[in-house]
Formats: sequence, structure tokens, C-alpha cells
Amino acid sequence: MTKTQLAVELSRLKTFQKPKMYLEQYPTDSEIAADMLWSADMQGDIEGKVIADLGAGTGILGIGALILGAKKVFFVEKDTTAMAIARENIKNIDFSKEAVFVEGDVKSFNEKVDVVIMNPPFGTKEKHVDKEFLLQAFKIAEVVYSFHKLETKEFIQKLAESNQAAITHFWSFKFPLRASMTHHRKKVEKIDVGCWRFKRKVYK
Repeated sequence: MTKTQLAVELSRLKTFQKPKMYLEQYPTDSEIAADMLWSADMQGDIEGKVIADLGAGTGILGIGALILGAKKVFFVEKDTTAMAIARENIKNIDFSKEAVFVEGDVKSFNEKVDVVIMNPPFGTKEKHVDKEFLLQAFKIAEVVYSFHKLETKEFIQKLAESNQAAITHFWSFKFPLRASMTHHRKKVEKIDVGCWRFKRKVYK
């Protein structure tokens, strides 16, 4: 499996049929997802690991982790429609025995895992929801990969420091947001997004 092959596999997954604006349901680009997961695997953070995909949506990150050899992935998602699509996507890839679907708010998920991978809401509709995702991730995992708007870089750094988490790696992307809601005027709008790898300095 190459990174390109992974991106192709992920591009075949079904995504949101009727995305909910208040939940900021924008699909994660398959090439960006593959890039992040490949980088994580190179750090030894995917193969053989127990992983939580917080705010899993239709499952692209978690499924990608399973393709790369994750031992188990928890798909944590509160939207029942998105969860149904994720379940359907898993059926087509035959990793169901390693997939655990948890329907509910990420703040209620307290299972200890090796790694968290997530593309949380950016907090444009519900203020500070991105912060809530990160704080929960820090509680349950030693290593966290998370996407956030690049303009929040300083905030992310301070939040990490205050939670004994070191930023070990950082990647930047032009994140394509495809027109999927009535207020969108452009077919595709690219926004500057970063992906951070955090490692807890003190882990309990």
C-alpha cells in the first residue's frame, strides 16, 4: 500500500448526503487524510495501535487507520446519519471486527487509547468546540493528531502547553471546502489548515 493507493481507497468512501451546517460537516479531503495518516504511520502511531477517531463523521480517518493496520478504531460520532454512512463504508472494506462505533458526544467518551486522530469542527458555528475536542483527546491518549484552522495556531500552542502536551510535528494544508450548502457561492474554497501532532508530557 502506497500513500497514493491509500488516497484512492479513501476517495471511494461515501460522504455526507445532507451535511448539517451547525455541525460543520465538511468532508475531509481523501488526499489530505491519506497524507496525515501516512505521516502518522511513519511515526509508529497507526499500525498495531488502538485509536479513537473523535467526531468521526463518515469515517474516513478511522477507516484509513484500519487500512494501515490499526489494531482497533473507535468511531465516536453524535450524528446518527453520519454514523450510518460510516457503518456502510466499513462494510465495503471488511474491517468490521476492528471497528467499534460509539454514538454520542466526544466528551462522554473516556476509553483510554494509544492515539487520537480527528478533524474536529473548527468552531465557526459553535464557539470553542475545537477546544473541547482537544481537551478530551488529551484526557484519553498520549498522542493526538488534530486538524485546525491555521489562524488559530497561537491558541493551539497555548492550549497544548497548559495541558502538558508537546507539539512534536506540524503540517499545513490547503483544505478544499466543496460547495455543499445553500449559502456557498464557490464550487470549492480552499482554507489554510494545520495538522498538529501532540504528545503528552505527563500521561495518566
